[in-house]
Amino acid sequence: MSLPPLVEPAAELSTDEVRRYSRHLIIPDVGMSGQKRLKNARVLVIGAGGLGSPALLYLAAAGVGTLGIAEFDEVDESNLQRQVIHGQSDVGRSKAESARESILEVNPLVDVVLHDERLENDNVFGIFENYDLIVDGTDNFATRYLVNDAAVLLGKPYVWGSIYRFDGQASVFWPAAPVDEQSGGAPCYRCLYPEPPPPGMVPSCAEGGVLGVLCASIGSIQVNEAIKLITGIGEPLLGKLMIYDALEMEYRKLSVRKDPDCAVCGENPTITELIDYDAFCGAVSDDAAEAAAGSTISVTQLQQMLEEREAGDRDFVLVDVREPNEYEINKIPGAVLIPKGDFLNGRAIEQLTELTNGSSPVVLHCKTGIRSAEALAIAKGAGFGDAVHVGGGVAAWVNQVDPSQPSY
Repeated sequence: MSLPPLVEPAAELSTDEVRRYSRHLIIPDVGMSGQKRLKNARVLVIGAGGLGSPALLYLAAAGVGTLGIAEFDEVDESNLQRQVIHGQSDVGRSKAESARESILEVNPLVDVVLHDERLENDNVFGIFENYDLIVDGTDNFATRYLVNDAAVLLGKPYVWGSIYRFDGQASVFWPAAPVDEQSGGAPCYRCLYPEPPPPGMVPSCAEGGVLGVLCASIGSIQVNEAIKLITGIGEPLLGKLMIYDALEMEYRKLSVRKDPDCAVCGENPTITELIDYDAFCGAVSDDAAEAAAGSTISVTQLQQMLEEREAGDRDFVLVDVREPNEYEINKIPGAVLIPKGDFLNGRAIEQLTELTNGSSPVVLHCKTGIRSAEALAIAKGAGFGDAVHVGGGVAAWVNQVDPSQPSY
């Protein structure tokens, strides 16, 4: 469905701006009016990571007058495979500062505003209210629901994207969009995903990986949608979900209807103010949290236990529940690989029985402690009552015990 332009045009373009944006100006659909609207637009990008990197660069190149960056993290070497707004010399620096420098190198005419802080319930309204449009490049469910609810409550449109391994999704959510009544109204993110997936069920990119160039594919779609909304050209992905499969090189577009029973944008909303999003989404399931309570050890405790096992003073089985490709990157010495999937399908219990001879304690670990907590709940439920897991996982092991190993 076509929409009127989101932003009023600026008064004029300078001679430098006309030269810079000439390839836009000669497109009839954009022209001088559209470019003036871009100049007058204020766009906030959540995150300067995988999706935020291409989005920020192309929004800047397109001539969006004011770009806000909401990002509190620092550049890590593992980011450079996909977060093209940062370089090797930026490792350890603020992502927001690094992104601003890259943006101004692309287009010094852009006004860059930094929000170098984590989005929280107490600051999100104050940040959002100064922008016309939100581009969502977040990578966790709690922040996605926070962004959605804040945008809906403020009546702001936002362009959403998601990536994982070889798959990407994008859409535009804006329940307050000026659409005709016969359309049924425009949906929000909760209309598509009313509830988050069970904790631990969907791995993050840090756990499951992502093809670097996929970020550019989805990020550029988000920018395209933002430009269409700002200038009022084309038909945005409002009420549509774009799904991209990079391996099959296939795009699909599905319809997303507004849910009249939606908790935040429905006819009788139950969410009229921001909620506790960490509790709503959960890092681990209730069973995993209960299992880990009192059954979590540190990597330094594990190091002592391994030394005692080598000396013959202790007997236990150390199990790595990560995936085989992760096990090839780094490992805790003496760990046996049994992926979390084997715990979910039941095969791991038989393996544990054989490894422990029914008597040796079990110690589980993963990358950070989330997957091992889920596996711990299954192991305890199967009778391994004295099983424990390692808080912080192999990431903490590399950081605190063996920094000679690579991290990821």
